[in-house]
Amino acid sequence: MPAADLCLVSCVKTKLPGRARAKELYVSDWFLKARAVIEAEGWPWRILSAKYGLVDPDAVIEAYEKTLNEMRKDERVEWSHKVMAALDPGLVDVGSVVIFAGEKYREFLAPALLERGITVHVPMEGLRSGEQLAWLNERLDR
Repeated sequence: MPAADLCLVSCVKTKLPGRARAKELYVSDWFLKARAVIEAEGWPWRILSAKYGLVDPDAVIEAYEKTLNEMRKDERVEWSHKVMAALDPGLVDVGSVVIFAGEKYREFLAPALLERGITVHVPMEGLRSGEQLAWLNERLDR
């Protein structure tokens, strides 16, 4: 997997109840493993939240039930514009972004990043859920 100037990780359904730091709110096996891989590499990262947009891992947020998978296309376009607006100030020194997220989370973000001359890597693209967990486990076992 190529080095990343920034990693973007999608939110997941399984969350703690109430409020928590974003990196601790999401508790699915997939999210915990993706976080572990990213932190082991020492890469800066942000969370792509269906409700809040771009979230710093240390930001305290409230649990929610929302996913881009259930949004209309125009809502996903609007969401991606919101995320890009939040990302833009921090993209000055970013040459590559690794995205750990499904198609609905990437569909408008990846092209917007590419338009800014940023290389986009989606290392688990095309892998099913179990294959993604295996891919993450393989990186953690190194």
